[in-house]
Order: sequence, then C-alpha cells, then structure tokens
Amino acid sequence: MKNPWIFPAAALAIGALGGFMAGKNTAAPSDTAKEEGAAPRIRSSSQGRTEVAGESRRSSGNRARSLDEAIRTPGQTNRIQALMDYFAGLTPEQLEAEAAKLEDLPMSERLMASFLLFGKWAETDPMAAMAYTSKMGMAGNFVRPTILQSWASTDPQGAAEYYKNNSREFAMMGMMGGGRGPMGGGSGASVIASEWAKQDPTAAMAWAATLTGNDKATAMRSVASEVANSDPAKAWTMVSTMDADSQGRAYRDIAEKWGAKDFSEAQKQIASLPAEQQAEALASAIEGLSKVNAKQAVVELAKIPAGDERDGATRTLVGNWSKDNAKDAAAWVVASADETAKERALREVMPNYVNQDQQGALAFVNGLPAGELRDGAVSTYLFNDRTSAPTDRLKIAESIGDEQSRNRTINMVAGAWMMEDPKAANEYIQSSSAFSDEAKARAAEGRPIWGGGPGGGRGPGGGRGGR
Repeated sequence: MKNPWIFPAAALAIGALGGFMAGKNTAAPSDTAKEEGAAPRIRSSSQGRTEVAGESRRSSGNRARSLDEAIRTPGQTNRIQALMDYFAGLTPEQLEAEAAKLEDLPMSERLMASFLLFGKWAETDPMAAMAYTSKMGMAGNFVRPTILQSWASTDPQGAAEYYKNNSREFAMMGMMGGGRGPMGGGSGASVIASEWAKQDPTAAMAWAATLTGNDKATAMRSVASEVANSDPAKAWTMVSTMDADSQGRAYRDIAEKWGAKDFSEAQKQIASLPAEQQAEALASAIEGLSKVNAKQAVVELAKIPAGDERDGATRTLVGNWSKDNAKDAAAWVVASADETAKERALREVMPNYVNQDQQGALAFVNGLPAGELRDGAVSTYLFNDRTSAPTDRLKIAESIGDEQSRNRTINMVAGAWMMEDPKAANEYIQSSSAFSDEAKARAAEGRPIWGGGPGGGRGPGGGRGGR
C-alpha cells in the first residue's frame, strides 16, 4: 500500500460522516413505535429514505457514473450523498474493484469514500469485505471496525459469529482513542452488542452474557448504555445481571443519560445503590444534567462529598456550561470550585471563553492572582488565541510565573510565529532575554525552538496534564 492511514484524521472524518448520516436518517418515533421498540423501525425507515433518495437521483439521471465523478460533486454533503448513491448501485464484485482505487485519492477523500464503501460492502457481502482487508496492510486495521459495525447493523448474529472466530483481527480497536465506536476505543464485542441492542436488546444481552473477560463486561455495558438512550429505567434493571465488577461502570453510563432526561428519577435510583457506588453514579448524573441545565447541576454538585468524583464532575459541568456562557462558568470556577479542581476546570472553560469574547477572556486572565491557576489559564488562553499579534502573545506568555510552564508556552507561541514569519520571529527571539541560548540557536538555524529537556517542553499545551 502507499502512505499509512492516519488514525486521528480517520476519527475526524468518521465523526463528520456520522453527523451527516445521523442528520439524514433520524426521525422522531411515534408513541406506538416507542412502545414496541423504535430502533428497528427507525433503521428500516432511514434505509427506505436513503433508497428513495438514491432512486430519485438515478431516475433523474443524476447518479454518478464513477467514483471520480462522485468525488468531484460540489458541496460536501452532496458529495457524501453522491458516493452513497454510487456505491448503492454496485455489486460486491464492483465494490471490490472500487476499493482498489481508494489509495489513489487524497487522504480526506480516501477516508470519506472508504467509510461509505466498506459500510455498504459489509451490508451485501461482509465476508468478502473482511477478506479484502488482509490485502490492505496497516490500513486494514482501520477498516475492519467499520465493516464489523455495518455488518452488525444488519446481521448481528453473523457479525458475532465472525468475531468469535476472528477476535484477534480487532485487537487494535481498544487502543484507538477514548470513544465507544469503531476506531474509538470500543472493543469489537461492544460494537456488536450496541448494534444488536438497537434491534433486540434481550437477545443482545443474552449474547453478551456468553462472552468472557473484558469482552463480556464491555458488551453488557454497551447493551445497557444503548437501551438507556430511550429507556434508562429498563437499562437500570439490566445491570443486575452483570458481574459485580462491571456494575459500577454501567450504572455510571446510565446515570449520565438519565440525568439529562430526568435528574430526579435518576437520583431516586442512585439512592438505592450501595453507599460506595452512589458518589460516582451521582457525579455522572450531574454531568448529564449539566448538558441541559448547568446552573441546576451546580446546585446538585454541592451535594457530592469533596474528592475525585466531584472534581471530575466539576470539569464536565463547566465545560458544558461554558459552551453557552463561558464568562459565568469561569467566574464560578474561581469563586466556588474546589481548589483541587480549579486549574483543570479553567482549562475546560478557556477555549470557549476565547471564542466567545477574546477581550473579556484576556481581562479575566489578567485579573487572576499570580500562581498556578493563572499560569494554567494563561497557557490555555494563548493556545486558543488565533488573532493577537505575536509580540502581544509573547508578552502575556512572559507573565507566567512557573519557569517550566513559561518556557514551554513562550516556545509554543514563538514557534507558531516562526512558521508565519521566520524573519520577524527570529529577530525578536535573538533580541529577547526570555529565550535560552539553545532556543536562539535553533531559531537562527530555522529549526523548531523547542527541543525537549528542562524548560523545553514537548510542544503546545504542555503542563500538568489534561483531564
């Protein structure tokens, strides 16, 4: 194969496609559908709409006649639809022929077309699609999860049987990020379980119970989590069938979703848990509540004992709050958040604050007293400031008190300036006492000015770590 496929780019592309697909294929179910199990009908209805759209394009003569023509369709959403329509009209053999052409596309287009092509191929001939991945080298590891999920969305039993016999093919899935879907940190078993639960939660849970080890735990949690999207109370009862070690995580998953839907009901159920599980589950419910009512979540947060659970919920809460009102969220962090949570909580708020009101964010940062909290806020502010003059940004960076954090941030700002205007940046660096002799030498030679080691940092946004 040619260049290896880059996972972060793949995750972004699939995220964008997922948003498009969800927007195209989501409909509000009727009350009857909710009672009888809405998920299979929603899926069937969405497939019907996709088929109608495809038929409309084909009947009007607008269907793309080649991969190249589909890729050249103006407009990103139109392009995705054109690819969907084109692949929908191909046989499995033709899809294999088109797959061989993907590596000649630019990366962004390759990722988009790959997701749609292998998703369609998996619905028509999943065994052939899986077999093809063995010819793709490293790229095959990124494509198999897409095939597995698409296969499970139409034939979960078949996908489960394949996974049982070939689980090592999906070993990389759990290493790829923090999400729960393909290439996002979820195991193959959890992906199958989640898709199966959309169609038949009882059968999905029965299958998950037959697994062993981590597959069993993640699959059972995935079933409960999927059910919680529409019926948290039912999902809650399902957790009782899990191993004791898996129950806590499952309750937290459900509590977060339930907290966003009906915090009072979630709170009642959490009160029935063993005392040692209540704080974590309540923190998760508050995180869910913060998505819909951040101010009420602040009130509920005070009811959790101080500790890791409250600190974690604080960061999520202010992150959600700051999406709508970063100014108030930041003020609350400084005035009311636990000392152990303040710095990381502000790191959640500052990106939104800068985007909403850059001058207000700068005034807020400058108004903080010298110390660790201000240092972290300044660093995060500068990482998100994309409009100020480099000299102004460097002056702010030089106000950081901690030497290591200051050097790292200064180098980050100056490094970005070097890429924009090497001559002006180098002149400033050579005349400033804020840069080490090593950094000045690197700048003079046109090399990156951070090189590791004490004070050198490892690139933008370093520090004491994120969440």
